[in-house]
Amino acid sequence: MFCFTDAIIIYTFCFNPVYIVYRDKVAACAKHFVGDGGTVNGINENNTVASGHDVYSIHMPAYYNSIIKGVSTVMASYSSLNGVKMHANRAMLTDFLKDTLHFRGFVISDWEGIDRITSPAHANYTYSIEASINAGVDMVMVPYNYPEFLNDLTDLVNKKAIPMSRIDDAVRRILRVKFSMGLFENPLSDHSFADKLGCKEHRELAREAVRKSLVLLKNGKSPNQPLVPLPKKAPKILVAGTHADNLGYQCGGWTIEWQGLSGNNMTDGTTILKAIKATVDPSTNVIFEENPTPDFVKSQGFSYAVVIVGEVPYAETNGDSLNLTIPEPGPTTITNVCGAIKCVVVVVSGRPVVIEPYVQSIDALVVAWLPGSEGQGVADVLFGDYRFTGRLARTWFKSVDQLPMSLGDAHYDPLFPFGFGLETKPNSH
Repeated sequence: MFCFTDAIIIYTFCFNPVYIVYRDKVAACAKHFVGDGGTVNGINENNTVASGHDVYSIHMPAYYNSIIKGVSTVMASYSSLNGVKMHANRAMLTDFLKDTLHFRGFVISDWEGIDRITSPAHANYTYSIEASINAGVDMVMVPYNYPEFLNDLTDLVNKKAIPMSRIDDAVRRILRVKFSMGLFENPLSDHSFADKLGCKEHRELAREAVRKSLVLLKNGKSPNQPLVPLPKKAPKILVAGTHADNLGYQCGGWTIEWQGLSGNNMTDGTTILKAIKATVDPSTNVIFEENPTPDFVKSQGFSYAVVIVGEVPYAETNGDSLNLTIPEPGPTTITNVCGAIKCVVVVVSGRPVVIEPYVQSIDALVVAWLPGSEGQGVADVLFGDYRFTGRLARTWFKSVDQLPMSLGDAHYDPLFPFGFGLETKPNSH
């Protein structure tokens, strides 16, 4: 997974730091410490090769401000830094994070993170426990066989391979956070707002977030002939693409299940197709064809088409990609439709993907990212009830051969630069 990030984004995040709300028994976690977004080729759990200057000026600033604002926990990264697994990196976890930055919360492992110190994972669990605890990990995420962890840890302490002072430090840090949160006075969570989850107000806020995050990258094949906002009233329009009527694809990974799902039975929500049908004039005939042929497109007399394509859901390693292309039939759908009639292409993806080969044939191009359950937010802006205002939060490359590429690089030659985004005016009502 390419995770290369424009350096300016790091600093932007730094000035919007994490705040801890102890009165609501919520503690924030800063992760994944450190260099997780700079691994070789962006591969998940890979090695980050960086000079000391780059580590402290590019990868570390967000942690500086998080710690100043009182973040309670820091999670170690699966990845390595200059060949040293972060879960076993005492120089970073203890010497720098705790001693230099004076972090007073606790360091937590990732899911089975200490197991992955060795390759294959769990090959020498006793060593992994010793290396991680002595490096500065205070709380270990053990999802399954916790008796094995407890027995091995106890044995290592009895043998003085892990000093009792290290155990005392870890316990002190964990208890400090719990006391600060008031968990000993009120240990149970407050369920009084549970029925608010998914309420109308929350969904309206999510819909607003979709509207504001959409980025218009192209609008018309010439500046004086914009395509969006689209007219709501037309004799017949085409909606096409794998992502037009798939709520699971809109939501992406880490939704209901780890790798996400496909289909419309996973949760309540509105697909973009459903939103389009609800937005256009009642007299407009909306035809949906997921992957139409060129002959079909040309023969139906469509006024215009909305093509919605993108990546399928993924999480973590399953998202690793060295080509970052839209999977078929997405590119074919773009070619078949946009080569025949006026079209707006909506890309549903959590990251930039290869789109440069198709831009010339596309009349209008919109990045919807992952709009989640609120596909209506996409239609709100496409049809002019609200205007496009979004800007790219990261550089959109021409080809993966350009990566890594960040704003300010000498070789900076993107398809669309960081901060780019066209604006429109809403339709008059």
